[in-house]
Amino acid sequence: MNEMSVNSKGKCPVMHGSATRFSGRSNKDWWPEALNVGILHQHDARSNPMDPDFDYREAVKALDFDALKADLNALLTESQPWWPADWGHYGGLFIRMSWHAAGTYRTSDGRGGGSTGNLRFAPLNSWPDNGNLDKARRLLWPIKKKYGNSISWADLMLLAGTVAYENMGLKTFGFGFGREDIWAPEIDVNWGEEKEWLAPSEQRYGNLEEPDTLGPNLAAVHMGLIYVNPEGVNGNPDPARTAEHIRVTFARMAMNDEETAALTAGGHTVGKAHGNGDAGALGAEPEGGELHDQGFGWMNPNADGKASSHVTSGVEGAWTTEPTKFDMGYFDMLFGHEWELTTSPAGAKQWKPVNIEDIDMPIDPDDGKTRTMPVMTDADMAMKVDPKYRAICEKFMADEAYFRDTFARAWFKLTHRDMGPKVNYIGPDVPDEDLIWQDPIPAGSASYDVDALKAKIAATDLTPVEMIATAWDSARTFRGSDKRGGANGARIRFAPQRSWEANEPEQLNRVLSVLEPIANAAGASIADVIVLAGNVGIEAVAKAGGLNVDVPFAPGRGDASAEMTDAESFEPLEPLADGFRNFAKAQFAGSADEMFLDRAQLMGLTASELVVLLGGLRVIGANHGGNKHGVFTDREGTLSTDYFVNLTDMGNTWHPVGNDMYEIRDRASGDVKWTATRADLVFGSNSILRAYAEVYAQDDNKQKFANDFVQAWDKVMMADRFDLVG
Repeated sequence: MNEMSVNSKGKCPVMHGSATRFSGRSNKDWWPEALNVGILHQHDARSNPMDPDFDYREAVKALDFDALKADLNALLTESQPWWPADWGHYGGLFIRMSWHAAGTYRTSDGRGGGSTGNLRFAPLNSWPDNGNLDKARRLLWPIKKKYGNSISWADLMLLAGTVAYENMGLKTFGFGFGREDIWAPEIDVNWGEEKEWLAPSEQRYGNLEEPDTLGPNLAAVHMGLIYVNPEGVNGNPDPARTAEHIRVTFARMAMNDEETAALTAGGHTVGKAHGNGDAGALGAEPEGGELHDQGFGWMNPNADGKASSHVTSGVEGAWTTEPTKFDMGYFDMLFGHEWELTTSPAGAKQWKPVNIEDIDMPIDPDDGKTRTMPVMTDADMAMKVDPKYRAICEKFMADEAYFRDTFARAWFKLTHRDMGPKVNYIGPDVPDEDLIWQDPIPAGSASYDVDALKAKIAATDLTPVEMIATAWDSARTFRGSDKRGGANGARIRFAPQRSWEANEPEQLNRVLSVLEPIANAAGASIADVIVLAGNVGIEAVAKAGGLNVDVPFAPGRGDASAEMTDAESFEPLEPLADGFRNFAKAQFAGSADEMFLDRAQLMGLTASELVVLLGGLRVIGANHGGNKHGVFTDREGTLSTDYFVNLTDMGNTWHPVGNDMYEIRDRASGDVKWTATRADLVFGSNSILRAYAEVYAQDDNKQKFANDFVQAWDKVMMADRFDLVG
C-alpha cells in the first residue's frame, strides 16, 4: 500500500492553508495582548530578492536620467485603451499617485511617506482614497521593466508626478533619487484602530469639534484617507469647519498654512476628480479582488472605455478651465465665482458655480468639445472661507511667480520629507540650497588624533555612566522611518532637546561643559566627542568586568547650529519612554514594553540587539536618574551578563507591587533582591525575547555578550552617518 493511500483515507493529503491561506487562528488571534516582536525583523534579507551585494544607491547613479525623463514625458500622452487618459494626458493621475505615496508621512513617528515604495502593498494599495492608483503603477510598468534595478519603485512613483508637473508648465524645485524599495507590507505602522474603511470621524477624535484631539500619531480624519474628507467633516459640507481639520492634518504632515494652501491650489490646478457613474457597481479593492483580476481593483463594469466614465472618489469634475496646464486657473475659478452645493452622478456632495460662462468651463475629457461643469470640494471651499487661507491665496493671486515658487518648494518637501539629510539625495536635479527641514549638518573634521582625544576624555572627572548616558541620549533620537535625529549634528545642545526630561538636563549640562572645551582644543566636533566619550565609558566598564573590547569609532561628524535647527519640528522626537534607560515621562500613560519595542524599531534594531543593549545598559547602571529598577547585579558599573543570569535564575520569584512595578524575591527566603518594571520582565515573559536572553545567560557566552553589545552600540552611534554611505 503506498503512502498516499495510507495517509489520505479519502482526504486530500495537502495541509490546506498550513503555510499559505491559513484559515485557523494565528498566535495574535489566540493571544492578542502578546508583544509583536516580529516588527523588528519585518524587512530582513530573506524578503529581499536582490543579490546580497546589490547597492541601489550605486545602481541609480548609473541611470540615464535624461532618457528616463524623456520616456516619462512620452508616456504622459500615450493614452492606453485599457485605462484611457483624461484629455489624453496622464499628468493628473501620476501627480495623484506621487501625492498619495508621499502624503501618508507624519511627523509624530516619521512613518509613512513615499521613500520605501510602500504604496505597492496592503493596506495602502487598497485604501479607498487610493482608488485606481493601481492603474497608475501599471502604466509605469514598461518604464520600470526597461530601467530595471537602476530605478526603484519608490523613486519612480514620485518622479512620475514631478515630471508630470514639468510637462504641464511648472518649473519644479528639483528631485533627488535614492529611495530604496521594501519588499513586504509595513506592519509597524498604526494607521488607526477602526475596523471599517471611512469609519465615522468620532472614532478618531476625542472631540470632533476640536481637531487637535485627532488620535495620537494619526494624520488623517478617516481610516483609508490621506488627508480630509472632500465632502466635509464626516461628509457634511461646512468649509469653515473643514478648514480647521485641514490645518491639523497638514501640520501633522509637516506643512504650515502657506504650504497647505499652495499644495491644495497647485494640486487641483491640474487633473480632475472622478465620479461620473455608479460607485456601487465597482469591484473590490486590489487586495480583495479575484485571482483573475491580477491585482487590479475597483473594476468598473460601466466604464465603456471612456475616461469620463471613471469612478474613484465619487466627486466629479475638473477644478480649472484647462486641466492639463499649470496656471492660475484654480484661483480664477474659486474666487471668480460664487458656489452652491450639489451632488455628483455618484452621489458625492460637491460644489458648483452659481453662474459660469461656457468658455470658462472645462471640456469633456473624452470628446474634447463638450463643456462640463467644474467642481470644488469642501476642502477647496475652505481656502476661500477661512480667513488665514484666503489671505494666503490672495497673496498668491497677486504674485504668480511667488505662488509657483511656493508650490514648487512645497511639492519638493512633500516628496522628499522622509529622505533625511540632503546627503541622501542622488542625481543631477538635487537643489543646491539647504533647507531647514532637511536638518542640515556641516561637514566635520576627521583630522585629529583620536587616541589622544580619548586619553583626554578619560582623564576628566566624568564617570563612565555619565558619558555613556549622554552618548546614548544624543543618538537614540534617530528614526529610520524618516532618517531624522541621531548624534550627528549634536543637536542635543539646543532646544528643545537640551531641556527634555529624558535627557536629564542637569547631568547633560555638566557633561557638555566638560566635553565642549576638549572638542574645541582638539579641532573635533562636539558630536564626535560625545560619541567618543560614550565609547571610552563602554571600554572602561568592560575592562572592569575583565572583558576586552575595542569600540569602533569613525570621526567626521559635524556640529549643527541653532540656526540650522528647526526646534519645533524636533518636538515629536522627544522620548516619552525609553526602556533602555528604564524611563517613562511622568504624565505619559502607555504600555512600557510596547513603547520600548516601538523605539527599538525606529532605531533600526533587531530583537537580539534590543536584548543585548538592554542587559548591558542595566548592569552598567545607565538607568535614567540612577534608578535601580532592573539592575540585576551586585557589581553595578561593570559590563557583565548578570542581568540575564539573574533574570533567568529559577531561584527567584516575581511579584507585582502596583503601577507596573515588580519585586524579584529570593525563592527560599522571600527577601527582596531587586525591583523591576514591565520593560524588564518582558524579557523573561515573552518567549522570543527570553530565547535571546537565555543565549547571554549561558556560561560560555560572556565574551560573545560583550562583543555583541559593542556591535549593537556602534550601530546606534552610526545610524545617522549618511555621510559615509555611497
